[in-house]
Amino acid sequence: MENLRVIQWTTGKVGKLSLRGILDDPRLELAGVYAYSADKNGVDAGELCGRPDTGVAATDDIDALIATNADIVLYTPFMADLDHAVRLLESGLDVISTNLFLNVGGIQGETRSRLAAACERGNSSLYITGINPGWINQMVTAMTAVCRDVQKVSIFESADVSVYESAETWQALGFTLPEASPEVIEMAKLWLSTFRDSVQRMGVALGFELDDMEFFIEHQTASENVDLGWLQIEKDTIAAMRAGWNGMVGGKTVLQSNVAWYLTTKLNGDWTFDDDHYHIVIDGEPEVQTRIRFVPPDHWGNHEWDIMTAMPAVSAAFAVSSAPAGILTLKDVGLPSAPAGVWSTDRRVPA
Repeated sequence: MENLRVIQWTTGKVGKLSLRGILDDPRLELAGVYAYSADKNGVDAGELCGRPDTGVAATDDIDALIATNADIVLYTPFMADLDHAVRLLESGLDVISTNLFLNVGGIQGETRSRLAAACERGNSSLYITGINPGWINQMVTAMTAVCRDVQKVSIFESADVSVYESAETWQALGFTLPEASPEVIEMAKLWLSTFRDSVQRMGVALGFELDDMEFFIEHQTASENVDLGWLQIEKDTIAAMRAGWNGMVGGKTVLQSNVAWYLTTKLNGDWTFDDDHYHIVIDGEPEVQTRIRFVPPDHWGNHEWDIMTAMPAVSAAFAVSSAPAGILTLKDVGLPSAPAGVWSTDRRVPA
């Protein structure tokens, strides 16, 4: 198997970790790094992600990056640039994106048309893994293979989100406010459209023709003042939420993605949270119930949890490279995996 030459597009919270993932995979060769910030232009890729120098300097010169004859781009910016993505795809580069292009309308309408046309012109592929949930939908879709009948698939996510130190994110979702206004609920609906996308992707893979998508949300307030160090939560202000999307066929929910996110468990009311990060229920024959819990190593900091977004994109590189041109679905890519066997003989991941 020949190595793939990879360009890392931006080095923010997720991009820094996917850059490490590229360097850690002996099958991948770093061809270039796109520098979004001027202060990163010319800086070695290793320095940008806390690794030894690589000899590859970040640049904002898109022509120079395209000229590297890379195979694939790991696209991880916080805000998508549709013109950049189109240019990359037209050049023949496959693109794996953690970004859902929400700021330019999402993968639908004119945005989808432009991206699909770029794939056709460049004979290239675009695959969206997503921010969260960018992995579990693949797993759950595959798990239905054991069933002779499937009536409904539900994913319940539970997470202590105090490890994600982004006050702006949680305030945009209504946290720290006395109550959720209609404007906050609309903002939450936008932010949680990643879960709508997940439901729609599962629907395509499973053959459900969804005719409606239903959003639901509720909030709970703190029972006392809470100081997270990076965010102050006053008593009786929002500190937790439950929300999600129902994918429906003929008025019946067939797919469901739920989140329960909390900044503290010191809440008014009787809300409780699952210690497992995922609880999956497939109503069918047989019924399937699965729980998944991620256990971080002691040395992880809070932002290391972004590995959960970065690595599904890195691990999909070979599957996307060998897939047909166009905007890819879960069925096109299958079940990417880590190069565990290669690591056992060529260990690049630091101890």
